[in-house]
Amino acid sequence: MQNQYFSQEGLEKLKSELKHRLNMLRPEIAKRIKEAKELGDISESAEFAEAKEAQALNEGRIEEIKTVLENAVLIGDSSGGVIAVGSSVTVGSKDGERTFVIVGAAVSNPVSGYISNESPLGSAFLGHQKGDAVKVKTPKGVAEYKILEVK
Repeated sequence: MQNQYFSQEGLEKLKSELKHRLNMLRPEIAKRIKEAKELGDISESAEFAEAKEAQALNEGRIEEIKTVLENAVLIGDSSGGVIAVGSSVTVGSKDGERTFVIVGAAVSNPVSGYISNESPLGSAFLGHQKGDAVKVKTPKGVAEYKILEVK
C-alpha cells in the first residue's frame, strides 16, 4: 500500500476512530454475541447473525485503519512556496479564481476544495509555485491554471 497523506487533524480523527472501535464497539459487539448465545439455538438466531455481521464489519475496519496508519504521512505547510501535499493553492482560470487544498486520497473532498495529490489536478499542481502556469488534461479538454497564491 502506498503512503496516505493526512493533516494532524485528519490523523487524530482516524486514531480516535480506531480507539473507539477497539475500546467501545468491540466489547459491545462481544457482549451482544454472548447474550445471543445464551438465548439458545444460534442457528436460527437473528440477534446472533446480526452481531456476528457487526463483528466482521468492525474487525475489517480496524484492520483497514491499522494499515492506513502504518502508511500515514503527516503533511505540513509547503516550504519555500513550492506546492506539496498540505498546500493551499489559489488559482485563476478562464472560469475565475478557486482555492484548493492538496491532500491525500483518503481525505479528499473535491466539492469542498480538498483535492487528492493523486488526482489529475492535484498532481499537476505539485512542485509548482506562485506565478506558474499549469496545463491539466481534463475530460473536457486541456484546462490552464495560473497559480496566484501558495500557502
